[in-house]
Amino acid sequence: MKRFGFKLHLLTWTQTEAVPSGASALERMVPSLKEGDRRAQRRVFDALAPKMMAVCLRYMGNKDDAEDVLQEGFVTLFTKIDSYSGAGSFEGWARKIFVNTALMHLRRTDALGLSDDIEEARTLFTEEATPIERIGYKELLKMIAALPPEYRTVFNLYVLEGYSHKDIAEELGCTEATSRSRLQRARLKLQEMIRAQK
Repeated sequence: MKRFGFKLHLLTWTQTEAVPSGASALERMVPSLKEGDRRAQRRVFDALAPKMMAVCLRYMGNKDDAEDVLQEGFVTLFTKIDSYSGAGSFEGWARKIFVNTALMHLRRTDALGLSDDIEEARTLFTEEATPIERIGYKELLKMIAALPPEYRTVFNLYVLEGYSHKDIAEELGCTEATSRSRLQRARLKLQEMIRAQK
């Protein structure tokens, strides 16, 4: 695996120079990235690491795994930079890399548990409203992180990334019914956690 000129230490990491701001600033760095320019890699890392760490945390549920996925995601980004065609935003392209890296990590560790009892899941559907207005954003993110990996992953893909159940089924190698079941279970689990906050 190709090594890059920096190590990831999020707790002690400091910016080396001004972070490029805006999509066009990042996209202007793509030619340098394609040439393997370590300074450009560092600037892109500085610009994207905080945002992509948030993405990784949402999928992994804990800081240690999220840091591993973040590191692996940047290695993939820098080694696959030639596949960025310029269509769409660079940050959107990068985000897909980090989501896919998190999904691959979850598959490797079999955290998704790819079998659900669909009949049992049908009994879980409810019409009850979610009292989400009572909690804050940070509390909700902590609750999402506490979900089992297979529920958290589907919830993130469907609710936060905007994937369809068909897309989720293709990404995770499960059925659309399993995706729907896991989303419903995630919602019910979140409702239970929210009720417990009263």
